[in-house]
Amino acid sequence: MKTTINPYKTGICLISAVFFLNACTKNFGELNTNPDLVTEPDVKFLFTYTADRLPASTTEWIWESLEQLMRYTQQVSASPYELSGNVNTRYRAYYADILPNLIEIRHQIDQKEDKDRYQKMRALTYVVGVYYGIRVTDLNGAMPYSEAMLARYQDKFDPVFDSQQQLFTTWLNELDNAIQTLSDANMAEQENYGDADIYYQGDWIKWVKLANTLKLRIAVRLAHQDEETTRQIFREVIQDVTGPIDSDEGQLQYMNPTQAFLGADVDYRSRRFASRQMISFMKKVIDPRIRIYFDQNDLVGAYRDTLSKYNTQLPDFIDPEDPLIMYQGGPADWTTDQDVAQWMGNPFQVSQYSRYFLISPVNRLFLSPKLNGATGNALHVLVSYAETCFYIAEGIQKGYGAGIDTKGSAAEWYNKGIASSIRTMNEVAQAAGSTMAFTGDGETEIQAYQQHPQVALGSSNDLERIYIQQYLAFFRLPNEAYVLCRRTGYPIAGSAYYPMESFTEPIPRRFGINDPGEVNRANWESAYQEQGFTLRAVDAQTLSEERVWYDKNAPTFGGGN
Repeated sequence: MKTTINPYKTGICLISAVFFLNACTKNFGELNTNPDLVTEPDVKFLFTYTADRLPASTTEWIWESLEQLMRYTQQVSASPYELSGNVNTRYRAYYADILPNLIEIRHQIDQKEDKDRYQKMRALTYVVGVYYGIRVTDLNGAMPYSEAMLARYQDKFDPVFDSQQQLFTTWLNELDNAIQTLSDANMAEQENYGDADIYYQGDWIKWVKLANTLKLRIAVRLAHQDEETTRQIFREVIQDVTGPIDSDEGQLQYMNPTQAFLGADVDYRSRRFASRQMISFMKKVIDPRIRIYFDQNDLVGAYRDTLSKYNTQLPDFIDPEDPLIMYQGGPADWTTDQDVAQWMGNPFQVSQYSRYFLISPVNRLFLSPKLNGATGNALHVLVSYAETCFYIAEGIQKGYGAGIDTKGSAAEWYNKGIASSIRTMNEVAQAAGSTMAFTGDGETEIQAYQQHPQVALGSSNDLERIYIQQYLAFFRLPNEAYVLCRRTGYPIAGSAYYPMESFTEPIPRRFGINDPGEVNRANWESAYQEQGFTLRAVDAQTLSEERVWYDKNAPTFGGGN
């Protein structure tokens, strides 16, 4: 079920948020005596404003996802660009657009005489804050949290940087407390966000399920530092009365029809193409998502007649008998295979009048539904049922569910994840007005895919298969795909199943922030030194050698086992 945001509420929220961002000054007296300023905004509007900013911004998609992360994970093949100062916008967004209003909502509720009636609304703010906070710490490690935003209320402008270990402990406690509050049917009659909750319309149980899935997100990140805690979290979530997200309808998703997401910037600085290994695998297993993720190349229609007429052969890397010849991928690193890379941006010239582009581009309309005047809409799926299923399948495969009712085998959860991913990506494509994998319910295509010998579990490499399906499902969540590849080392270099290609560039394992200035420089320097980070480093080589806490013991990219 997709949720559509009300543009009117967004406008109101923008006004509210502008006030609060401007209100963090020392001149509180003047502000509070100005009758034209809103001093007690409706908490519902504050929540909507923040919720609307949870999806990755266009800036993040351009500078981080398309130019960097999706190349590092080899989900796309694209021209390499240097790390720019525009990466890590998630860090700035957290402290400008996410935390301020969430904390203000709590503050406003705490001042109410009938605050007991707002406790579930208050609890939701922690779930939202944790969701975004995980994304920020993924690439930054330690960051302000316990003392963040205290400048507004306590004139504290030098918040400490909480360690990543401390952050996860705090967030797990906050999620547990939120689950307890939201699940409590005996609380006093509760106020509700209603339609101001653009994701679940104030359905407390769906928020509980999301909180449990976020616990699984944290759990898989902890495995290389504290596998016993990973095991414990897995068992808690499985045994919870409500449990994690358990249907497509429970996904954290919404669609804003007024949003011109990405637009022409999907091609900013260069076109992105299908990666060779992803295309090869998807063709081998007849993955229906290939039609969603990638556009066809020019080898369609009467191209064979043209080749025959001019007695021309296609380049050797293309099999002329391939039934899916219209899908071709490029090398992950353009410097490693010039025989193929030369066709990334250049056409194959057959005659003066006939030429063919051979490498399949990324389906731009799927990512940018309003490209060139198109009228599709971006359906953002931020936390999916498929993700939940694959985490559970992974946990069962690793033995975390021994002795408890896991409500299905690893294979059953795995197949649920595959089915949900294909359905969801098809729904996103439909909303975008893009090429779809199927019409109807897709059951025939899904079952055929699940039963393919190279997809079905029951082989010696079942864990690898689970990881690769996570990887394919995360195509529109580049941060999650990056974290998966970093924490697992999959795809593995040299794998006979799905190999990672040679990649000569250094792959950053973290990002950095600018010097915060004199007021909080000491805390920043201390946090960086404790993590072994080089101050002010912005080059890929240095960032590839320094790891956030939960990544310290993880394998290299492509070095899984």
